[in-house]
Amino acid sequence: MKSQYGFSSINFLIDLMNKINKDNDEIVTQKEKITEGLYKVSEELRQLKEFDFREIGDHLYDGLYIADGSGKTLYVNKAYTRITGIRAEEVVNKYVNDIVKEGLYKNPVTPEVIKTKKQVNSMGTSTRNGIKMLITGIPIFDEEGNVKKVVIIDREITDLLAMEADLEASQQKIKIVEEYEIKHKQEIEHLRKMHLHKNLVGKSLGIQKVSQMIQQVAGLDVTVLIMGETGTGKEVVADEIYMHSTRKDGPFIKVNCAAIPANLLESELFGYEKGAFTGASPSGKIGMFELADNGTLLLDEIGEMTMDLQSKLLRVIQHKEVTKIGGRKSVKLDVRIIAATNCELREMVKQGKFREDLYYRLNIFPIHIPALRSRVEDVVLLTQHFIDIYNGKYGKLTEIEQLGLEVLKHYSWPGNIRELQNIIERLVIISDQNAMISAQQIEILLNIDSCYTELLNPELGLKEIVANVEKKTIERALSIYGSTRKVAKILRIDQSTVVKKAKKLGISIGDENMHQ
Repeated sequence: MKSQYGFSSINFLIDLMNKINKDNDEIVTQKEKITEGLYKVSEELRQLKEFDFREIGDHLYDGLYIADGSGKTLYVNKAYTRITGIRAEEVVNKYVNDIVKEGLYKNPVTPEVIKTKKQVNSMGTSTRNGIKMLITGIPIFDEEGNVKKVVIIDREITDLLAMEADLEASQQKIKIVEEYEIKHKQEIEHLRKMHLHKNLVGKSLGIQKVSQMIQQVAGLDVTVLIMGETGTGKEVVADEIYMHSTRKDGPFIKVNCAAIPANLLESELFGYEKGAFTGASPSGKIGMFELADNGTLLLDEIGEMTMDLQSKLLRVIQHKEVTKIGGRKSVKLDVRIIAATNCELREMVKQGKFREDLYYRLNIFPIHIPALRSRVEDVVLLTQHFIDIYNGKYGKLTEIEQLGLEVLKHYSWPGNIRELQNIIERLVIISDQNAMISAQQIEILLNIDSCYTELLNPELGLKEIVANVEKKTIERALSIYGSTRKVAKILRIDQSTVVKKAKKLGISIGDENMHQ
């Protein structure tokens, strides 16, 4: 053993033993030198005891197993027993091969390290407790290059594998959640694009004026009141304002005041604290105003709101803050309000059905959307727009004949654009793949008399129109009354006239019908 100062205690002790055996007087003469050497040996032994590798080994977290070059077990630390369940007395001073025969080891690493003279890594499982380990065997060589010691390190990985499994499961859950969130965002974005890309369609003066007003107000953070009959496209106008506003990247919350029962509308708009009322959610509820914070809130059909709720809405608009039902603390808000109605709010104010102060708060920038019947020139454009949408949706290539477009143009459209949209969708659905939709199909859906359509046909003169009317009238009368005599009486003409006109117009009547 050679100290850090170059002193070899082993060589010193051997030399001293030789001198003692020779009974040499040199021992006496070199007393001081020998004493000094013994002190050094004593110090090294003290240090060895202080830094005993066994003591150090027992403080390691990983298992430590040491064997000699023949595979004889020399030492195992406490962690080895903790991990494997095998006590030191069961293996120390025993050869690895004998331990294998006893069934304590399977596929040991030590013989492989001795054989290959290389580091060996392996995965193992304790036969005692089933704990899984990462096993690393390291050879230690003597001066001649032979394996004199084998150091085995056992690292417990059962907990690590469990943690890894938990981590993998967590990552899988996170992945599922992330995928769901991505899909949810994509769906929302898809619906948002579909919902918000309903651009105003039309070239009439009325729609041009509406478009101009949208451009004027979209960038200004003011309240807008959109008015118009049901189905005129008030929501589309609101979408246009939002998409061209400075809040287009914020939330856009829509509330249909007519679709929510009056007793629930307040909690939907303002939210409530937990336990605010019987049946309230234990966690409370965030209202639409809070959801729309830093964005836009559309209050559709606002004319249907109760007077009590109108008062609360007015306070929210005035103070720009909301207090939840059952709450005491108000929450500051930054919300742009767009209101829409098919009611004449001014008349409702006169009748005491709508608060005058709220009306003036909402009526800062009014936009009135004209009814479809007053913008006939837009009907064909809208029709083609919807044809394209539903052809794409249902995988068809339908078209509408010119006379059919004339029928649509001259219809009164009490349901406005929404009615036109529904009619076009139904026509596309019931038509064949490449069908040309006829005026007659449109007449049936709109419940229009075919005589009206004939008046719209520029190819028919007065004689043709009269002849068609006579033919259809006689055919219908015959189908109802069954005989030319009864038809003549109903139409107040001679029976012979009915027979002559029937033959002239190509109407088939049997002999029995002529004489009844």
